[in-house]
Amino acid sequence: MSGGITSAIWLLPALPLCGAAVLLLAGRRTNAWGHLLACVMAIASFVVAVVFFIAMLGRDTADRTVTEHLFSWVPVDSLQVEFGLQLDQLSMCFVLLITGVGSLIHIYSVGYMAHDPERRKFFAHLNLFLAAMLLLVLADNFLGLYVGWEGVGLASYLLIGFWQHKPSAATAAKKAFVVNRVGDIGLMIAMMLMFSTFGSLSFSNVFGDASGASEGVLTAIGLMLLLAACAKSAQVPLQSWLGDAMEGPTPVSALIHAATMVTAGVYLIVRSNPIFDLAPDAQLVVVIVGAVTLLFGAIIGCAKDDIKKALAASTMSQIGYMVLAAGLGPAGYAFAILHLITHGFFKAGLFLGAGSVMHAMNDETDMRRYGGLRAFMPLTFVTFGLGYLAIIGVPPFAGFFSKDKIIEVAIGEGGVKGVVLGIVTLLGAALTAFYMSRVMLMTFFGKARWENQKPHESPAVMTSPMIILAVGSVGAGMLLTIGSSLQNWLEPVVGSHHVEPPIPAWSITALALLAVAAGVAIAYREYATREIPVVAPTPVSPLTVAARRDLYGDAFNEAVFMKPGQQLTKSLEVVDTKGIGGVVGSFAVVVTGLSTLTRKLQTGFVRSYALVMFVGATLVVATMMAVTLW
Repeated sequence: MSGGITSAIWLLPALPLCGAAVLLLAGRRTNAWGHLLACVMAIASFVVAVVFFIAMLGRDTADRTVTEHLFSWVPVDSLQVEFGLQLDQLSMCFVLLITGVGSLIHIYSVGYMAHDPERRKFFAHLNLFLAAMLLLVLADNFLGLYVGWEGVGLASYLLIGFWQHKPSAATAAKKAFVVNRVGDIGLMIAMMLMFSTFGSLSFSNVFGDASGASEGVLTAIGLMLLLAACAKSAQVPLQSWLGDAMEGPTPVSALIHAATMVTAGVYLIVRSNPIFDLAPDAQLVVVIVGAVTLLFGAIIGCAKDDIKKALAASTMSQIGYMVLAAGLGPAGYAFAILHLITHGFFKAGLFLGAGSVMHAMNDETDMRRYGGLRAFMPLTFVTFGLGYLAIIGVPPFAGFFSKDKIIEVAIGEGGVKGVVLGIVTLLGAALTAFYMSRVMLMTFFGKARWENQKPHESPAVMTSPMIILAVGSVGAGMLLTIGSSLQNWLEPVVGSHHVEPPIPAWSITALALLAVAAGVAIAYREYATREIPVVAPTPVSPLTVAARRDLYGDAFNEAVFMKPGQQLTKSLEVVDTKGIGGVVGSFAVVVTGLSTLTRKLQTGFVRSYALVMFVGATLVVATMMAVTLW
């Protein structure tokens, strides 16, 4: 598509980037109105996105991709990288979600951060985050995507560690930064392989020439892209940073864990679909990672008493569903994006609801010290409750449509693979219903377990975004699946492939609802019919102990990576000091010895120098006479 709006795509990331620049460079002079500028920039970017979306709807399906060349970026010999932007059906889904939900989180933050002395800096970092994320999904080549990828990593580090006076927050920020750097290595290697194979890093060239590359090379590229996705989207084995990231302000949790950073890995896999479609082994690994993480996060979520950490574990699990669907190829790409969009609504709403509860409870996060809050916070209760019904998959809420489709295509794989994936996705649905019902019951129902607190509803500036997100939690799934609207929208970018499951679709829906009902029933028995102690009892089950310790993810990383790395560093230190240092030291000893011997020839006496000159002259004359006589 050319003309019209093509010359204005740059406005999408430029508006929030401009806001961040003003707030950071102007400093404290913007304290009084900086938060308002940040909100205006985020909303303006959303308005521009809506205008582009309407313009895109008015064009033929084959003419909807918008490209904009900005400048020549890396003109180095055979490496020619143009800096350009691309807006197509896939990136449009992300742009609307990022700017829409991001704007709501900005507005919510006005109330949540009202008394923070560094509020202006916080909003600057929020704007920077939006700009980086928009660049990530709009870049038309992998190097541009990588810049946005790193920008998101930087902004998340700044936001997670925003309250850096807390050692736990500073540590969490560093942990997220380091773990994500591991994934970044995968993306770097993938780009190197692309350049050596295709001679280009642009999407059009790499994807257009992918069919001519060997399956081994494509598998290697796919696995490296998956490594990058695992870090950004907190998938096993690079998931350990996500729970600790809850140390940041709650709006950060909503922004990172709902609509933006953690979905970047899913975007990378779906965007690179031409590579994965030609590398079945890499696709299989994607499915395995998604399936394992789906259960991994759900099990952890069942044992968390911290409301934000329970929701973080839920995010890990729900993105596992998305990654699993993306690994199923053309049959699952659209449904991965469908669940990503619905998740953006209900998970952002749940996090903002958790922030509202914390706001009313003096930042208390332990759900064992909540109870009965529905009577004091009716708006928060209703909006949180709608998000709860959406995430567990109760019809007709949004999560029902997206999760049910993923379960359907998983079972549709057929054979042993279909059976295993069907069991995993259904078990995940049951666990989701259990831990989210647990959160709901411990927070809003039962008797009050708090003392010296005065719970109250949050101000309108906080509840208004929660209401809008609750509306999305109710209707987004139905709206996006009517007439396969989202599938048809994304088909030009990701393709499509209808899978016929071995059992009727209605029976799969029935199984999913039975799994949900079982999870809710068990949670009700445990947390509604029995008294909840204020202090968690000592767990008896080894699985509960493991879940409370994040299934020993940190212990595994320490044993497999950190300690061997420390030993390797110590060994290299020995090689450096004893080996290389010893050789260098030996040269120094030899030079020092020779210098000592040579120094003895310099006596300072004229008679000594005259004698040496005489002896030297005699030797020269004698040599010349000997040569002449010979």
